[in-house]
Formats: sequence, structure tokens, C-alpha cells
Amino acid sequence: MNVNYFSDTDTAYVRFNDHEVSETRDINSNVCIDIDAQGNVIGLTIEHAKETANIEEVAYRQTPKRAA
Repeated sequence: MNVNYFSDTDTAYVRFNDHEVSETRDINSNVCIDIDAQGNVIGLTIEHAKETANIEEVAYRQTPKRAA
């Protein structure tokens, strides 16, 4: 997974894998997703990221699997 922030446009892009993008769907006026031919999410774009997603700092944490 890669997270890119473009300060000149205040846009954040999260790329989950390297599959080929088949389609981009608008979720709303500030968010769209890239999907592959099977409908799996490949990436997420957030416009006006500081305002709409409060993207001042990005952290990644993997939580352990819960015991059954």
C-alpha cells in the first residue's frame, strides 16, 4: 500500500495494489475510487484532503488477529 499526498492540489491518493485500473467511480464530489475488472478496489483519491479527511498526519498500524 502506498499513500501519496500532493500539497499543491491538497489531494491524497491511497494505492492498495498494482492491479490495472478498469474504472474510476465517484463516491461524492471529493472522493473517488479506482477499481479493477473484477470490481476490487485498487485506489482511493481524496480531494481537499486537509479539509475533508483531516489529513495532517498519516499513520499505519496493523492490529493482531483476534483469537476465536
